[in-house]
Amino acid sequence: MIKGLIFDKDGTLFDFNATWGAWAGRMIAGETAGNPAKTTALANAMGYDMENQRFRPASVVIAATVEETASAMLTVLTDETHDTLIPRMNAAASAVEQVQAVPLIPFFDDLRARGLALGIATNDAEAPALANLTSAGVHDHFHFIAGYDSGHGAKPGTGQLDAFCRETGLAPHHCAMIGDSTHDLQAGRAAGMTTIGVLTGPAPSAELAPLADVVLPDIGHIPAWLDARS
Repeated sequence: MIKGLIFDKDGTLFDFNATWGAWAGRMIAGETAGNPAKTTALANAMGYDMENQRFRPASVVIAATVEETASAMLTVLTDETHDTLIPRMNAAASAVEQVQAVPLIPFFDDLRARGLALGIATNDAEAPALANLTSAGVHDHFHFIAGYDSGHGAKPGTGQLDAFCRETGLAPHHCAMIGDSTHDLQAGRAAGMTTIGVLTGPAPSAELAPLADVVLPDIGHIPAWLDARS
């Protein structure tokens, strides 16, 4: 029986390309001062398709931490350092308008009414994650929120998921990890949780299916999936 649900953030609660696609194009152009060759190089380093304003399925940005994304960017932005670039990235991420995969307040109201413990495990930094959840009006729905810098490590490691279980007192086999990337599902499997893939990120079903107990179009299908199991 599922008693706890732990969610990835970007690509899971928020549609990945709808949220970050056009914004990333503007950010890349700004970081390169519009220099065409440098813009192309930075877009390629980040796995971003400037023409279609979408991240490619293999983009480092999809599942990486902010530090890993910054490292990729610094191969082009050689005058910058992690210390100068990451604060700017976090500030921009905190302010970006998030496109919800489904209306989140009624969705999480329903899950809380079912008595489920809810958590967030993101490879984003904790501060922008909290800002995004607060802006969406769902911060208070969660029993546990962790970013890669919250002291539990990052996915595909299990530290965030293990901490969720400690915080809620739930055994891993009573929990499900929900995400749009293989990092999310690898972490869930390694932690001993049920794994649910969703298709609101760049990864296709065929990529997620080998690691998922079920692949759903979006998180809005989870209540029906839970009902079918009861």
